[in-house]
This record gives sequence, C-alpha cells and structure tokens, in this order.
Amino acid sequence: MPHIDPASLKDLPTRIKYLRDFIEFTPADAATLNAAAAAPLTSLVLDAVYAKVFSFDITAAAFIPRHTGYEGATPAGVEELSLDHPQIKFHRNFLAGYIVKLLSSDYEKDASWEYLNKVGLMHTGVAGFAHRCSQYFISSVGVCTDWIRLPYRAKKPGLRVEYVHIGMLLGYIQDILINAILTHPALDIEAKTASVRALNKVRI
Repeated sequence: MPHIDPASLKDLPTRIKYLRDFIEFTPADAATLNAAAAAPLTSLVLDAVYAKVFSFDITAAAFIPRHTGYEGATPAGVEELSLDHPQIKFHRNFLAGYIVKLLSSDYEKDASWEYLNKVGLMHTGVAGFAHRCSQYFISSVGVCTDWIRLPYRAKKPGLRVEYVHIGMLLGYIQDILINAILTHPALDIEAKTASVRALNKVRI
C-alpha cells in the first residue's frame, strides 16, 4: 500500500499524481479527450449553460457585478441579463476557453493542471489570478485559451462562488456533454464508453 503524506498534498504536482493514480487517469484518457471535436461541443454547451443560470435568480445575480478584467457597462439588474449583454459575452469567452482547454490540454504537462487549479482557486476568494489573457491564443472557436497568467486579482476584492453553485453547473455541463457523446451517430460503443469515462475523470 503506497503511503500518502497529507502535508505533501499541498504541492500541486504531488496532489495531481495522487489524483491521477487514484482515479486511474491515463494517457489514453487524455488522448480520448483530445480527440473530441472541441468547437461543436463548446457551442452546444454555452447557450444551454447561460439559459440555465439565468433561469434562477440566485445564479443570475452572480452576473450583475462587474467581472474582473471587464471594463464595459454592467447590468443594472437580472432583468437586463441576456446573451447579448457585453459582460455576458465576456464571461462566455472565458467559459468557452475553459471548455476548449479541458478537451485539448496536454495532461502530461504541469501547466495544464496549474490552469485547472487556478480556475478553481479563483472562485474561492483567493487573490492573485487574472481573469483575462496575458497572451491571446485564439482557438478554432475564436476564444482565448490561455487565461489566468497575470497576477491581476492581487489587489481586487476576492471572487467567491459557493461550491453548491459551481458543483451544480459542472454537473449540468457534464450532462450536456455526456448526452452529446452517447447520442453521437458516428461513435461506436467502445468510443462512447472511453469518452464518457475520460470526461468524468476531469470533471472533479
């Protein structure tokens, strides 16, 4: 039985190795994710996600305050929220970049896990992470996929989103993607199984 020192899990590479070993996230899982068609899956998710978060006042309210890195007009209230609002377009760009990263990252590189870790940390009130690009790497869906590189939030109020909302949203996104995989006419049962299992492993 391998020994895991709890204190060692404060180190990200050590924590990721433990996570990968435990859930058995393999290079084959990463290759399966990388083989996914990021552009159509991203487009499929985005409209559904914002329609869902705008359907509850408690989740819609999170999109009223000015988001870090956004300098345009902000909604005066939930009644002004729409997919066409500039701040929502700004946030959609970030989410699109996240989904593209999730499906296209090289999971053998520490930088890929550092990105996912920072996305999580920036929603816990921890300062020191940007909410915009330091360099613009434009993907096939026209979004920035190199977010969170600058110490931009260091002097900003902490961004805190309760996990109950994040967990529900991630579960909703996962459901959309799994349905897209299971109903895809060009995938056989082996490919569908591999895709669902790989996606489930990076959802946590």
